Amino acid sequence: MERWQMKRAGILNFWYYDEEEFLFEEGRLILRGTNGSGKSVTMQSFIPLVLDGDKRPERLDPFGSRDRRLEYYLLGEADQGHTDRTGYLWLEFYHPLKNSYKTIGIGLRARRGVPQLGFWGFLLEDGRRINQDFYLYDYTLWLEQGKKVPLNRKILEDKIASGGQVVQEQTAYRDMVNKSFFGFRENESYRDLLKLLLELRSPKLSKDFKPSSIYEILTKALPPLMEEELSSLSDLLEDMDQITDHLEELQMHLTELGKIEKRYDRYNCFLLFPDIAMPVQMRLRLFP
Repeated sequence: MERWQMKRAGILNFWYYDEEEFLFEEGRLILRGTNGSGKSVTMQSFIPLVLDGDKRPERLDPFGSRDRRLEYYLLGEADQGHTDRTGYLWLEFYHPLKNSYKTIGIGLRARRGVPQLGFWGFLLEDGRRINQDFYLYDYTLWLEQGKKVPLNRKILEDKIASGGQVVQEQTAYRDMVNKSFFGFRENESYRDLLKLLLELRSPKLSKDFKPSSIYEILTKALPPLMEEELSSLSDLLEDMDQITDHLEELQMHLTELGKIEKRYDRYNCFLLFPDIAMPVQMRLRLFP
């Protein structure tokens, strides 16, 4: 396997989770449970949210609803008592050939009555692994008091230091993830990939499963071709046209040469016939 694959996913202080980890097997994960047990919310908390940091409510809901903003998954209902809460969502990737680990994640802070949601994204790329030798909460406080208090952005930035990056803009985070794992030259191509993931997770897809629907989704998700890729293709087609024209010209010449050869053979027969006929007649006279 020559690519990055998801190894672990983690939640800290988000929705009904205090802290939870999910283990992947060769980049795959199955969440099982009855309807309403939280499978969709859990999965949508990672994909596509952790892949691009886009916090719009319609992207968090499989049905495209805007009813619940991201703040709800941090603060809950008004009577739950949360007024200020910081949480983390993260994905760890593993590269089998390089035997190396990288982790991406987002930090979120919601305060009741404050419309602006605090956001920061991070990349950990020096081999440290969350909950093994790197923690998203105050580890010393946890050892002393048993409390897992999530790090704020500034402390996280200090702890990551030169071992990664911390950004505060959603677009900067999305581009950082693309560069670290996917390598699309154009940011638009990465956005198209995320759109495809959103389409494929839609419940409507399972209800209205038609080959034409799948074809349309996959066609829309095709990345645009670069100019240099198109130029090489156009050069190839132009060369093929030239070869075809040359072949047609050679075929025409061959046909005309065939006509000349036929006439020339008849001409030679006409000239050679008297010379051949005389010896034959003499032989017939000598040997009747």
